Amino acid sequence: MEVIRDIADFPKLSFPVVTSGTFDGVHVGHQKILQRVKERARQSNGQSVVITYWPHPRLVLFPEDNDLKLLATIEERVEQLRSFGIDYLLIIPFTKAFSRLSSRSFIEDVLVKAIHTKVLVIGYDHRFGKNREGSFEHLKARSAQYGFEVEEIPRQDVDDIGVSSTKIRRAIESGDIPTANRYLGHTYTLTSTVVEGNKLGRTIGFPTANLALPAPHKLIPAHGVYAVWVRHDGQRLPGMMNIGVRPTVDGAHLTLEVHLINFEGNLYGQTLTVEFVEMLREEQKFDGLDALKAQLARDKEAALLTLAS
Repeated sequence: MEVIRDIADFPKLSFPVVTSGTFDGVHVGHQKILQRVKERARQSNGQSVVITYWPHPRLVLFPEDNDLKLLATIEERVEQLRSFGIDYLLIIPFTKAFSRLSSRSFIEDVLVKAIHTKVLVIGYDHRFGKNREGSFEHLKARSAQYGFEVEEIPRQDVDDIGVSSTKIRRAIESGDIPTANRYLGHTYTLTSTVVEGNKLGRTIGFPTANLALPAPHKLIPAHGVYAVWVRHDGQRLPGMMNIGVRPTVDGAHLTLEVHLINFEGNLYGQTLTVEFVEMLREEQKFDGLDALKAQLARDKEAALLTLAS
């Protein structure tokens, strides 16, 4: 997949089949649209094109909204779209000036002049342009004028899936990872860099990689211990992860610690991607390090059983 961050650099394609949206999490509802884009591109020997926006529009239009939690950073979104087999990804910087662009200007300047769209695929009730004035009906009525075909994914096709980003966020916030993963159509992930910790884990036989807290609006699952897969240096390793404040050692700040099972090596400064599979238990306070160590041994066995199933 070719990633383009400046619309002026978008290449001239033979038959671009395009869709547009934020695609936070690239869940199964989004995948319905993306699959149709790929099908139409394949039928015409064309190219699948996704237009997305960063920062998330709500972060620009409502900067005081601290409740927004995203399922993916832009880097994670890029990798999700890449894994889905999209040919071209155009990331348009979302600014207040861009938000004031009329639907007609968006169509003419972006879809027609910059991308030379041949087919536009959109989800039902998709709106675009200033004040969300653009609609499927508007596009359909003027498709001959604009020179591209417009196809809308029917409401029933998307509603039958019964998925929304809100449902996924609620599942993750409550620790219900299997439900979130089912709605996503892939494992929920968190990507971050390993930073130095207090090295307590290695003293009780469970060394952990401490991850830097991600961007403020990235959704972090509920406090607890999780069975996870960890992607590192081309490998996918079993692990268990603790999210919380470490009450047994009187911790005061949120930490993200992942133990890679049967792994030895220095991970400082390296980037890990954690795939959440299932919450094993909620975070709890133990009567000392010996009790914590015994529980971690049980957690390890539970994690391995969960990951093997």
